[in-house]
Amino acid sequence: MNLHENTQAVLLLTSHFTKLAQETAKPLTPTEWGRFAAWLKEQELSPAQLLSGDVAVILSTWHDIKIPLSRLEALLGRGYALALAMEKWQRAGIWVLTRSDAAYPKSLKQRLRTDAPPFLFGVGNPQLLNNSGVAVVGSRHVNEESLQYADALGAKAALAGVNVVSGGAKGIDEAAMLGALSVEGTVIGVLADSLLKAATAQKWRNGLVNNNLVLASPFYPEAGFNTGNAMARNKYVYCLSDAAVVVHSGKNGGTWNGAIESLKKGWVPVWVRPTGDTEAGNEEIVKRGGQWCEGVIGHLDISSLFAHFQNAGSKVNASLQEFDKKHEVENASKNSEVEQYGNNEIPCGLTVEVNARNDPEHSESQMGFYQFFLQKLKRVCSGEAKSIDEISEYMELKKVQVRDWLEQAQKEGAIKKLKQPVRYQWNGSSVDPKQQSLF
Repeated sequence: MNLHENTQAVLLLTSHFTKLAQETAKPLTPTEWGRFAAWLKEQELSPAQLLSGDVAVILSTWHDIKIPLSRLEALLGRGYALALAMEKWQRAGIWVLTRSDAAYPKSLKQRLRTDAPPFLFGVGNPQLLNNSGVAVVGSRHVNEESLQYADALGAKAALAGVNVVSGGAKGIDEAAMLGALSVEGTVIGVLADSLLKAATAQKWRNGLVNNNLVLASPFYPEAGFNTGNAMARNKYVYCLSDAAVVVHSGKNGGTWNGAIESLKKGWVPVWVRPTGDTEAGNEEIVKRGGQWCEGVIGHLDISSLFAHFQNAGSKVNASLQEFDKKHEVENASKNSEVEQYGNNEIPCGLTVEVNARNDPEHSESQMGFYQFFLQKLKRVCSGEAKSIDEISEYMELKKVQVRDWLEQAQKEGAIKKLKQPVRYQWNGSSVDPKQQSLF
């Protein structure tokens, strides 16, 4: 497999090639890589240049306590291990995509920005990664009724021409994926472990041969099960879809955490199947912002899963437009300020269509709720700091949702939290919500 030098460098810096115990340097996490890649871009350097020059000289002005030069040099020195691993993986049909590749899923870069995985290993049809999809998720250990619902939901989504996205684990995930494949539908499986083994598994063979399936993973293809990786994988399942259905969740664990994270980040609408299981966490997910979906599969309209998001987007967008009008009236005397922010205004249109991601240009202009919230937050808090009550009132959004998004914005450095009393102010050095993808 001939890899571009940029791809080689990214893999050397961010991937495992052998069992963890055999490696002396820990690969960069997605967040660490995002930080390092941003610095490279500022210096007008490409990852490939790290392979052809004196690393110590090239990185002489790089300073990061958690990513010292010695760690970077050790990672870049694993060229032989990379060559052996790629030769082995190629024989199983495994390919690799980095964030600079055209087939890399745009939705991951849009929703996760610098936290998007620096690469994806995969097998099957990579073009499916940029198609519209519905995530079907749930527990590993469930009753037969839940498995049948997942299987039927997968088939129904496939017949509606929609990708089924899931995590590939036994239980609900596998049932939904196999249900879609049984009617020759298209499927994305985001694996947390054992991609190499899955690439040759009998259950996935027909889907791979027919180009109806892609199995992808941001983790080392020979990695065994790891709870941390399984938890981290959940965000990618949601971010590769346009709506999600939780068939069955516990009151903790991977399915629960994935649904709650999506609700907090505003990635996609989270639908929840009604269940009589008192041990399930389905009802609690609804209390935290999820919505009940049709419990009888024959009555479920797949398009309604997406149409609801369109309606919700229009409602949020309308309230934010109304806020714009009020804000501009209040600041009519501040012409220079209005001009400053008006030039950066993002066109309204917070909708998600079922086949939106089939149109690359349309896809690039799509913004999730959180990104749109940031755009408006900039206008609210760029001058005088505002309280959470004031922000909620201006945007006509629930305080619980605003609080979650403010916490996220603070972590990303978009806003500063002032105390006595608690207020929020826009941080001019923050990352643009439409930040360009990094390497």
